[in-house]
Amino acid sequence: MPKLFDIKFPGECKTLPEGFWSAVDVWIKKPHVVNKRLCGALRFLLDAPALTDEVLSFIADRVSPAQAHEKEKPWSSSVKTVIPKVNSYGTNLHKEVILKDFGRQLVTFLPFEEDSEGQVSLKRGNIYQFQLLHQDFEECILLYAWFSDGVAYPKLPWMSTDLLPKLVRWATECKSSEFKSTLSLLPVEKYSVMYQQLKEKYKAMVKIWPEVTDPEKFVYEDVAIATYLLVLWAEERAEKGLTARQSFVDLGCGNGLLVHILANEGHPGKGIDVRKRKIWDMYGPQTLLEEKAITPSESFLFPGTDWLIGNHSDELTPWIPVLAARSSYSCRYFVLPCCFFDFYAKYQRRQCKKSQYKEYIDFIAEVSQVSGFNAEEDCLRIPSTKRVCLVGKSRNYQLCDEAEAEQRRARYIQSHQTTSGATVKRSGIGTDGDSCHGNKDTDGTPDSSWGAGFQPRDRVETVRNCAALPRDFVDGVVLQVANVLLGMTEDDGGASSADWNRGGSLSVSEVAGLLVQETLQLLKKECGGLQTLLKNNHQVFRVEGGRVFIRDWRDRKSSRADTKRKPVAPGALKTRPCWFYDHHRQRCPLQAEHCAFAHGPDELRPSTRPVKKMRTDAF
Repeated sequence: MPKLFDIKFPGECKTLPEGFWSAVDVWIKKPHVVNKRLCGALRFLLDAPALTDEVLSFIADRVSPAQAHEKEKPWSSSVKTVIPKVNSYGTNLHKEVILKDFGRQLVTFLPFEEDSEGQVSLKRGNIYQFQLLHQDFEECILLYAWFSDGVAYPKLPWMSTDLLPKLVRWATECKSSEFKSTLSLLPVEKYSVMYQQLKEKYKAMVKIWPEVTDPEKFVYEDVAIATYLLVLWAEERAEKGLTARQSFVDLGCGNGLLVHILANEGHPGKGIDVRKRKIWDMYGPQTLLEEKAITPSESFLFPGTDWLIGNHSDELTPWIPVLAARSSYSCRYFVLPCCFFDFYAKYQRRQCKKSQYKEYIDFIAEVSQVSGFNAEEDCLRIPSTKRVCLVGKSRNYQLCDEAEAEQRRARYIQSHQTTSGATVKRSGIGTDGDSCHGNKDTDGTPDSSWGAGFQPRDRVETVRNCAALPRDFVDGVVLQVANVLLGMTEDDGGASSADWNRGGSLSVSEVAGLLVQETLQLLKKECGGLQTLLKNNHQVFRVEGGRVFIRDWRDRKSSRADTKRKPVAPGALKTRPCWFYDHHRQRCPLQAEHCAFAHGPDELRPSTRPVKKMRTDAF
């Protein structure tokens, strides 16, 4: 007999029954979203006659004669291949038949095995079903399960406590993504195998990472991007019958790790960036990296290169398809947009019906189409909110039409040059009626100045995290905000130490309303502005959920969890004054021996920590 679990929907749900099937599809297509032991899944139509007979037999055993003779209801069947993570379960694939009974709002998952002769048979364990029911004026999802081995097929307690609530949430939201499914252009199983291999091969980079950026995020993100490109290129070689590995140039290569991995895996190429990073010297001579400002022009075309890469290439992002198109007819590109840039300035929104991110992705797709590419969109599996990439593998015109295609590119770029207000010297770019049309020489090729007006990033990155603001200015803002928060709950009659005044709370926008316009303007020039200043002064404030609170260091959760900081190093103890000891009417809530900050000048001592260098080499 199967085990039965159920979960009810919170109140009336207007998205049912469509939301139920939408939630089921998420579990079918993307099981790895909730089951972290999986890498993904593949779906096929059910086309094995022997398996079909067994499925019908299973249904007949579990459907009453009355139900069997009901008026025919729609149903569908498919086969799903579940792909567990290689490092946990080897390379074995697990398959199951999925039966959707739309009449009874029931979906059944039936695992099966296939022998060396292609004979298939259903397993009698690991079978489970989800059903949407309306009972006692409430909707609920029922889970029926016949045993589970807890490997590729999740354990029953997990299905009831984790998966069922997820299905309810997905059914309630019932919204489709603006973007394609993750890894839609690649065979997921090949990606999974290669990613685990590269992750194991390059995991040592996390331990020796010399940059100020988070090593785990950037190392594993670049490993994932490298995996994507390596599988994409392997598929391209197989499709075109190529033997030589594709060459590449990574424009705006940053820390250079992606270049290092691709070169290590046998692809000839190099990276170019305006600023050298410390880690470059650790890669060795086989990893080619150039420190050079990149300006879109004839000097930065790559006619002998197969692929141009733009990985978080910022102001170069819209130029990547153009540079690839003008390098050669056979040049392809891969771009992963992050910050929003037009050709000559920051990208300006043109409509509000889409998210800003979706609108920008569509803009880069438009640039690609005008540049002559059949652009394809995909989602990478990386630890980032900006994970949509565009791939240009083929052209939308014939080689003999190159001159006409170049005219389209030139006119399009010139139109953006006008709307951005870029100031351009009169050196052939179409700024008046008698200058050359569309940035072209008379022979139909782009002239050498077609990138004039483009502003590459500075070689030395400006630090804009409020750290450069005058100390007196910062202290004044902190004192003003803190006094208002404390004044919201302060007892004029005094209070015992147990009733230490924690103050009230304000939203960040309400805090902004306390400050004069000149102060806000100065903060606006810093990344994050007022919120960054408040978070930087974490000794005094706790910023959570868009609201600002006074920090109470007696609360261990308040003093540790939300700051995401490591315990204070011994060399940093008592090296800064305690703000509460100096400014709070009841002083610090902690005794001096328990406070990391100095209670008075007698406790203050010099820091023994190494001096931290100014951040000029950020990713």
